[in-house]
Amino acid sequence: MATNTPLNLSELPIYQKALEIFALSQNISVYLNHDLSSLKPDGSEDNNIYFSGDIVQQSVSLVPEIVNAELERHSERKHKHIASLKKLTNRLYKNSYRLERSNSNGKDFLPILRSELKKFKKLQNTWMLTL
Repeated sequence: MATNTPLNLSELPIYQKALEIFALSQNISVYLNHDLSSLKPDGSEDNNIYFSGDIVQQSVSLVPEIVNAELERHSERKHKHIASLKKLTNRLYKNSYRLERSNSNGKDFLPILRSELKKFKKLQNTWMLTL
């Protein structure tokens, strides 16, 4: 019985898009951190700096969830990885909106991230049908 699954997981379009999202998130975070790391006049820090770290942390978790779902044999566990992947994607989307309200020039790149996340969600829906 032939399957459509590539021999190498890194050939999966959803895997490749997850890597692109990670690289984009990391670059946006670095750019934003430069603007958000300075202290406010009252000596406090900008709370949005934490969201920039969150997008990196969430995007780095996309690939392992894809791999785990692909390699998992039990349907129930496979669905847990898929649910986790959906949750991570939704959090990334939400945090990109939070960062867009920050006082930084880097916020102009966040619509690009959301655009890539929309593409990722489409790939995710197609990919889930193949599992």
